[in-house]
Amino acid sequence: MSENNSQVLDQVLESRGQLMSEIHKVIVGQHEVVEQIMTALFAGGHCLITGAPGLAKTLLVKSIGDLFDLAFHRIQFTPDLMPADITGTEVLDEGPDGRRLKFVPGPVFANIVLADEINRTPPKTQAALLEAMQEKQVSAGGKTHPLPLPFFVLATQNPVEMEGTYPLPEAQLDRFFFNVVMDYLPEDDEVQVIRQTTGAGLPRIQALFKGAHLMDIQRVVRDVPVSDDLMRFAVRLAAASRPGSESAPDFIRQFVSWGAGTRAPQCLVLGAKARALIQGRVHVTREDLFALAHPVLRHRILLNYRAEAEAMTVDSIIDRLLKEVALPS
Repeated sequence: MSENNSQVLDQVLESRGQLMSEIHKVIVGQHEVVEQIMTALFAGGHCLITGAPGLAKTLLVKSIGDLFDLAFHRIQFTPDLMPADITGTEVLDEGPDGRRLKFVPGPVFANIVLADEINRTPPKTQAALLEAMQEKQVSAGGKTHPLPLPFFVLATQNPVEMEGTYPLPEAQLDRFFFNVVMDYLPEDDEVQVIRQTTGAGLPRIQALFKGAHLMDIQRVVRDVPVSDDLMRFAVRLAAASRPGSESAPDFIRQFVSWGAGTRAPQCLVLGAKARALIQGRVHVTREDLFALAHPVLRHRILLNYRAEAEAMTVDSIIDRLLKEVALPS
């Protein structure tokens, strides 16, 4: 590890507690959700978040933007939203040199973009955002416009109301690093939220890092060592989720129509490296892989009609997979 990377590593290890305490100034509870989103941010991946309305998803993402002094934009996806409404468009500009076309950037030009209810908009608009996520650029009028770095998308889906939606196809779901599930708070935490939000106002979050520092952290994450045994476990876990694989257990062949691809172990290992830093370690353990198996796999495993008929869930399938696949020593 280079001297510069070592300095960044020391800075992260020293400030990791302060990072979490600043976030929890305004976000009550949801510790696992916060950790998973921070892990994806450190790893440089995008998140799909599934949760009912009113669970402070927007506040959480904006708070992370404030923590890293990043530009934040929120896009409310609707059925009439067009690709240019997201990426930007060219307008005729009257200047001293006459009329010319000028590109006006859309809301996707930010460091953190909250794509609210992404499944409410038609596929062509979804594809415009997903292209920006993958390529980190926008094409308009025959020109390429790079997006500001770092670039992080948090897309939300409402699991309650699916009528009139456009579900993301499997190939596009696979582009998301994690699928984070956000649930309701326990009673004591919810009372604290009511007390905090009906009082004098939320406390302000202190910016601890700049955007350039976050990119340094993402580079350091890739230097975190991981053993070959743990990498092999990640690969075996993904392979066991595929019905056509020789290593697939019987329940996978019975209830799963499509399993996780190679991007799943990539995300699992890279996410484990980022989680290790957040936990204050400079090496990956089995617990890191187990902690991230659900957000990595739950949007990459598709259940068949038999699983739906027997009320099986993706999370229960992942639980059984973790018990079936041989653990690294």
